[in-house]
Amino acid sequence: MTSVAVAGRPGRAVSQLAIRQIRRGGLIVAVLAGGMTAIVAATFDQVMADPAAAGSLQALASNPAIRTLFGDPIGLDTAGGFTVWRVGTVTTVLLGAWAILATTRTTRGEEEGGRWDLLLSGRITLTGALARHLAAVMAIAVATAVGITGALIASGTPAPGALIHGMGTGLAGLFFGATAALAAQIFPTRTPATGTAVAVLAVTLLARMIGDGVPALGWLRWLSPFGLMALSEPYVHNRAVPLLVLLAAAATVTVAVPLAAARRDVRGGLVAPPTGRPARLRLLDNVEAFAIRRVLRPLTGWALGIGAYFLLIGLTATSVTEFLAGNPALAGQAAEAGFADLGSVAGFAATLFALLAMPVGGFATVRLSAFVAAETDQRLALLAAQPISRARLLGAETAATAAAAVLLISVAGLTTWAGVALTGGHLALTAALHGVWNTFPVVLLSLGAAVLATGWAPRWTGVLGALPAIGGFLLLVIADSVAAPAWVKSLSPYSHLAPVPLAGADWAATAVMLALTAVLTVAGLAGYRQRDLRS
Repeated sequence: MTSVAVAGRPGRAVSQLAIRQIRRGGLIVAVLAGGMTAIVAATFDQVMADPAAAGSLQALASNPAIRTLFGDPIGLDTAGGFTVWRVGTVTTVLLGAWAILATTRTTRGEEEGGRWDLLLSGRITLTGALARHLAAVMAIAVATAVGITGALIASGTPAPGALIHGMGTGLAGLFFGATAALAAQIFPTRTPATGTAVAVLAVTLLARMIGDGVPALGWLRWLSPFGLMALSEPYVHNRAVPLLVLLAAAATVTVAVPLAAARRDVRGGLVAPPTGRPARLRLLDNVEAFAIRRVLRPLTGWALGIGAYFLLIGLTATSVTEFLAGNPALAGQAAEAGFADLGSVAGFAATLFALLAMPVGGFATVRLSAFVAAETDQRLALLAAQPISRARLLGAETAATAAAAVLLISVAGLTTWAGVALTGGHLALTAALHGVWNTFPVVLLSLGAAVLATGWAPRWTGVLGALPAIGGFLLLVIADSVAAPAWVKSLSPYSHLAPVPLAGADWAATAVMLALTAVLTVAGLAGYRQRDLRS
């Protein structure tokens, strides 16, 4: 065996480890992105069966408020353009968010937990380990881009437009993965690194929304990956220059990662943690208070993001509903295109409130996943060694997460009401709160599923916890798109949500979801009491 082959073994082993750590989540993201794209493209002919539908949808999309929320309508009279407008931003956010979480987890998270100490004591350097883990994440971004492109071409859309859109999505994934890796070099812990990268995603998405909604600020789109994708105008002009700008941005950030890593120590960061600060002893009295303390910081970040989005929803609600009120035929076309009940502020709010269960359910799942990670990293070992029952330990985390979810949901209702009020619209505060609280049972289902996984299959906490809120929504979209039987739709909890505040809540369905949540939670607590702590 040659010395070259021997020298290459450590690198290959690290690459294989990096792939193993993200393969499951990466496969799910790639399949979801390609599947949603294919489904929407396949339904184009059905949506546009009426010759007047294309013109009506174009008129709806030209409304500034709709353009702000869903993007600039480009090529809506084509299957490809319609698909890009409907799900392009969703798939890009999905890929970008996954790339951020996967990158910080497998780099800064592993280093912070001490699992890279032995690895970096050998032939692998810090920059080498980072490069191989980042390359694995970027490979998933490329695979997702290939899947989206292939789905669009297989659906019969022109190849140039499919290639432009697929490349844009992939480049956005590369950019956000590199951004997360750079943040992981700047901050010495995973939490601020992840928060900073997620903030970049949120700010760039907001820049795209403002640029699309306010023509005078259209230049903001050149500062955002989402805006650059829109400027490429797939299926119409197929411009490559915006994608070259996005490629240059992704390359610049990627090159900065090893340069930053070379200037820090292992387990350190370019920003040194504060030293000598006074002890923070608040909320350390008992297990329940400690659970609240752990959730406060992430709760603040999630509340800012959700609040900003639903404030924007409120600010645009009056404009959209007034536009549709004067165009009843157009409102009907909007319903056929997937935007039903938009003719009133209450209906508009009810339609978009249903989406709230996804981010809040995701928050609940992330918190239980963080609990499992703390257990794995042995940060709970001393706490578990105290005369504290396992049920109380996990129960405190579950209760704190549920309370935080209630606050997040309430923030969405309050900001939506404030946005509507600021624009002179009418939506009672109680109606807004009832509308957002109506989604809470779906959030609790995700929390219950995450607790169940924590007790019996901790490695699957993220996947199982996301099934009710995120998987349920995707199931409903797919079932509607392919005209699936009613029993298939009934498997999604969203199919049992009444359009509150446009109508009253479905209390029977709510009771069933709450009962199922209780069963999942009790089963999860029972499993956690019986199993050993992970390490």
